[in-house]
Amino acid sequence: MATRQKIGFGTWIDMLAYRIVEREKELKRSLNMLRTEAGIAASGFVHIGSMSDSVRAYAVSLAIKNLGYNSEMVQFADDMDGLRSVPAEVPREFEKHLLKPVSLIPDPFGCDESYAVHMENMLLDALEKAGVETKLYRGYEMYGRGVLKEQITAILSQWRAIGEKIEEMTGQSKFKKVLPYFPLCASCGRIYTTHALSFEPETGRVHYVCKGVEIKKRSFTGCGYEGEAEISKADGKLSWKVEWAARWAALDIRFEAYGKDLADSVKVNDWVCKNILGYEPPYHVQYELFLDETRRKISKSRGVSVFTPSAWYRYGSPQSLMLLLLKRIKGTRVISPSMIPSLMDEVDRLGQQFHSGSGDPRKTGLYAYIYGLKNPPKITKPIPYNLLVFLASVAPASKEREFIQARLKKYGYKVDDETLQRIEMALNYYRDFGKPSVPVVELDHVSRKAVAEVAEAINKAGSPEELQSAIFEAARRNGLDPPELFKTLYRLLLGQESGPRLGVFILEDYGRERAYSVLSKYLS
Repeated sequence: MATRQKIGFGTWIDMLAYRIVEREKELKRSLNMLRTEAGIAASGFVHIGSMSDSVRAYAVSLAIKNLGYNSEMVQFADDMDGLRSVPAEVPREFEKHLLKPVSLIPDPFGCDESYAVHMENMLLDALEKAGVETKLYRGYEMYGRGVLKEQITAILSQWRAIGEKIEEMTGQSKFKKVLPYFPLCASCGRIYTTHALSFEPETGRVHYVCKGVEIKKRSFTGCGYEGEAEISKADGKLSWKVEWAARWAALDIRFEAYGKDLADSVKVNDWVCKNILGYEPPYHVQYELFLDETRRKISKSRGVSVFTPSAWYRYGSPQSLMLLLLKRIKGTRVISPSMIPSLMDEVDRLGQQFHSGSGDPRKTGLYAYIYGLKNPPKITKPIPYNLLVFLASVAPASKEREFIQARLKKYGYKVDDETLQRIEMALNYYRDFGKPSVPVVELDHVSRKAVAEVAEAINKAGSPEELQSAIFEAARRNGLDPPELFKTLYRLLLGQESGPRLGVFILEDYGRERAYSVLSKYLS
């Protein structure tokens, strides 16, 4: 059987980039710049699901570059959107700003020029820490500069045909009566209460009336104002059903992923892009949503209590979060702090495999991407995250850092700046969540017998060296490869497959009684 040729680093990202390039060749479009795009809704707090769109678009852009083509990732901020609800932990007084464009609402925390900029900066800061490079476009500025004027003109000039198509594809009849454009009411300052009734292509003006709207089962009464909006200014915005198409055509976007909850909108936008704007829509992949620990869709309106990227960085490295977001694009994912210890160790394991040329390239290749294809570091002797959390749990109060550093040095680990950062993350994790749970390990009869002998040796050993030798002897007596028995013991005690020298660790830190108690559970 012929082996499949590896593309790039062999990951799904590389295969996707290859398909995008091949499609562009078939379309005979210019290959001078292949842009990917991700959007951000600036109306609520950025959560990990929000960041995933950007991280994946950036990774695809990197893969396209790795294939030899110019590429950049566009980050589009939807900050002309109106505020539909006030997120938790934003003062209730912001109810008065509902349905106003978030770019025109003050920052509730007083640190940025607007509500929108504050929320956008939360994402940009998280992306910067992860090494993700973006080219930012803000919707409010793009509308204000008339960047989308040509596309808006084409769309509004054929709004009836688009309205018919929207109803045919989604069942929504709203846009058979009004234009797919939301003017900003010059009187009350709200954006969704207006109804766009007609468009004059010669002047670029949209005639509207502020009538009111129902959003999230809540009615908002219009102020009754009647006026005109200029499409070359930030006087309004296109509906979601057509705005993507305008962006894709104006910015020459070749790839954008989307969540399955937006599938209908993407179908309509693809049709508008191709049939109204004359631009072949970008290549798409559909991804499923991230869920919180209660298996509910993560909502940006629930405030900073949502697990955010900045919260993740308290406990885990940016690379561990990047790995979570890049491991796969299909399938629903549940986000929980409990994932961090295993992801931290997986980053180290993939690093060792990547540089040694072992392991499955579909997985090990991700190691290059979580470091932005910029000289991913070699991992020599990784420090297990669960070990750090365990040491945090037994460290004397007020001397945790000194204790952990001393123990790591005794175990033979290098204590450098990166190690100090990991110690801080592990201390934060232990303080906020306690020790990670150790999964139950299934043992066969031979392994169970060897573990029983180790448990007895723990009670009898007079020194770490004596216990270390006893573990080797238990393995040999039972016909086991010693490294396999050590791996089993690490899994039983720490929940991972490696760690410090066991004799020293068990007798001087873990404790005889605790170790015997844990191992005894597997002997009954």
